[in-house]
Amino acid sequence: MTAPFFGFHIPNFSFPGIAPADLFDRVAELAVAAESAGFDMVTVMDHFYQIPMTGPETEPMLEAYTTLGALSQRTNHIFLSALVTGVTYRNPALLAKQVTTLDTLSRGRAILGIGAAWNESEHRGYGFDFPPVGRRMDRLEEALRIAKAMFTEDRPSFSGRYYQIDRALNVPRPLQPGGPRILVGGGGEQRTLRLVARYADISNWFGSVDDMRRKGEILERYCAEEGRDPSEILRTAMAQVLLVTSERDTAAVIRGIPPERLQLLGDPATPEQAAERLAPYVEAGIGGFTFANANLHTPELIAAAGELKRLLR
Repeated sequence: MTAPFFGFHIPNFSFPGIAPADLFDRVAELAVAAESAGFDMVTVMDHFYQIPMTGPETEPMLEAYTTLGALSQRTNHIFLSALVTGVTYRNPALLAKQVTTLDTLSRGRAILGIGAAWNESEHRGYGFDFPPVGRRMDRLEEALRIAKAMFTEDRPSFSGRYYQIDRALNVPRPLQPGGPRILVGGGGEQRTLRLVARYADISNWFGSVDDMRRKGEILERYCAEEGRDPSEILRTAMAQVLLVTSERDTAAVIRGIPPERLQLLGDPATPEQAAERLAPYVEAGIGGFTFANANLHTPELIAAAGELKRLLR
């Protein structure tokens, strides 16, 4: 049995005692530790304010694609992506260009992570339109069509309700054959999963084992309608587990984690205990897990997650 696909997510850039000039070095240290531990992907949020479930909105937040470009020069083989880009934040042709550039800088390690966007506060603050969710989903589908075309065609054109391209150039071409893989974030069962079936190579979901099973069945139905083999799509889930190297380290690990997040993560778990908790997700069809640096905030804890990956093989 192959090992699950592990993603290391960095949603939090608040590091006590780290000066702003040293912030990126700390981020790079975590990314390199994840690569050394056997993780497959490093991701950052595409937000401009910190989000409520992680911390106060005034906490530091680095821009996603600048950060990923810099990480491409500190890492060697791990994939790099936003988890996930808000479709409302960038013209999709520009986004395709940015991700193609990341693919070039990283020698073929870019993934396009994209979703419908949701944080109204930063839309308002930055002056971005924030249409109702149905129209954001319409924009997402048009953006996916444009990105796919710009990854795979020499001079694509597209005329949609929201976006247009006219014989758009994207040179240099992506290094990955067929272009970077596409990760569609979210598990909305009416529209998002249909877009996953139509365009995505990777999905990322939240929820219980029963949620994963139900979403998997819906995705398979949509794949049948689209004439797509569902095994082509990697299903991943956020790993709601608070990892510790040993039970005696619990107090140090949970220090500084907001109570509401601790409630989501449950009791701290060693790699062996975490493997028991996550095994039912694998049985439900989940092929990968995303861990956040909110609870993997040292190289030692990241290495423990690498051990967990081996246990889930």
